[in-house]
Order: sequence, then structure tokens, then C-alpha cells
Amino acid sequence: MPYIETNNSIPGIRGLMQFRPDAALALNKLAQVVLADDASLSKSERELIATFVSAGNECKFCMTSHAAIVSHLPEFGDDVISAVRNDYRSAPISDKLKALLNIADKVRVSGRNVSESDIEQARQQGASDMDIHDTVLIAAMFCMMNRYVDGLGATTPDDPAFYAIVGKQRAEEGYLTKSVLVKD
Repeated sequence: MPYIETNNSIPGIRGLMQFRPDAALALNKLAQVVLADDASLSKSERELIATFVSAGNECKFCMTSHAAIVSHLPEFGDDVISAVRNDYRSAPISDKLKALLNIADKVRVSGRNVSESDIEQARQQGASDMDIHDTVLIAAMFCMMNRYVDGLGATTPDDPAFYAIVGKQRAEEGYLTKSVLVKD
């Protein structure tokens, strides 16, 4: 049960968003732009960064939800998702994505931990300025989302079927559909 009375039994971030629909709309618009709309990084890569940051922040709800989204997108299977969560440096992903995850991990702890050499390393591995920008934004956004979910004690289901449904919906629909947006 959440720490506050949300007047609903919706698990995870959706229950919190139902409590504050105006904030929900803004957060979902940001999620749509950063994770689902066309960008230089693939949807799979961006959702994998969100999963990685959420795992580092020990936010079970966000980590499991976004891992499920990744698993419903092309590019990465469950074995890659697990490998990235366990040790991205040895995971079977591109050197570019490893360099971006290094930046994301540093942002997760503190944005001030990112150095010019981290940025240069990412560039040397083929990352564009847009890739770097979006990585930092995703990492910062998921620090906020993780703290929102965990700071209010959102209900976190244990049933993998719940996350499979959510993952499939978000992979197919994005973040601005009726199954996501709450009613005023």
C-alpha cells in the first residue's frame, strides 16, 4: 500500500499518477518524447538505459516494468537485459552503448560525476551529442521516477504476468494512450 491515500488500488506509478492527473500528463509527455518518439538511439536502447538506471537505484517496479518493455521490443532479449543489469561492461552490447551506460550510471549517482573524458569516450565509440544528451536525460528522469515510486511506497506487484502486460502495452502504444493516461 502506498504511504499516502491515493483513492485507488492501481499498482506502481499509475496509481500515483491517478492521484495527480495533471502531473501524470506532464510525466507521460516527457516519457513519450524521451523513450518512445523517434530519436538517434533506438527505443530498445533507451528503455534499456531506463532499466539499468532503475536497477542501480533498486527500484523494483521501474526496473521490472522497463525490462518488460525492452523484452517486447526488437534488439535485446532477456539474456542481454540480465547481462546489462549484472555487469554492463561485459554484456553483449555495443561499445557505444557501454560508454553511454557508463555515463548513465554516473548521472544516477550524481550528474557531477560525469567527466569530459566520459563524454569523449562515448564519442570515440560513435555516440552523437544527441545520444549523450538523451542518455543523461533518461538517467536523470529515471532517478526522479524511481524516487517518485519508492518515495511514496507505490504498490509493487510480484507477479511477472503483470509486468508482461505492462511491457507489451508500452512497447506497442507508447506513453500517451488511453491505457496510460488517467482521466481528469
